[in-house]
Amino acid sequence: MKFQVRDRLLGIGEDYWIEDESGSKVFLVDGKALRLRDTFELKDRQGRVLIDIRKKMFALRDTMRIERDGRPLATVRRKRLSLLRHHYRVELADGSELDVSGKVLDREFAIERDGDLLAHISRRWLRIRETYGVEIVRDDADPALLIAVTVCVVHLADKEHGGD
Repeated sequence: MKFQVRDRLLGIGEDYWIEDESGSKVFLVDGKALRLRDTFELKDRQGRVLIDIRKKMFALRDTMRIERDGRPLATVRRKRLSLLRHHYRVELADGSELDVSGKVLDREFAIERDGDLLAHISRRWLRIRETYGVEIVRDDADPALLIAVTVCVVHLADKEHGGD
């Protein structure tokens, strides 16, 4: 399953659609402006909120929380510092973890669980400027969760490097 994501150009408060391979709108990332903390909602085509994404107010390192139906689903934070690659840890509510690593600012990174690839994020296979792809490689993976993790990681990396 492949999705196409247009990079946010103006930051928080700008909404953008995520499309499937055929160009159909699948998810809406609704950036909430004028909030005390960075907040997004991942919605389906009908406008139903699938996932809430919020930056944690008080944390030593920038941290984003992902919730579904008001219940915690995952926490995303920077794992370790590296000059060439970014590493993020995603702690899931069930106690398991996802590892996100690669060149996030270049939109070339992967999401793995125990060394098993779940999703590959890349600009390489798209010709549209300011667009990157999210390829979910496992049929049993939760596309909304992996899209939400991607939104968090990109947001945290951009913010850390002065993009927002």
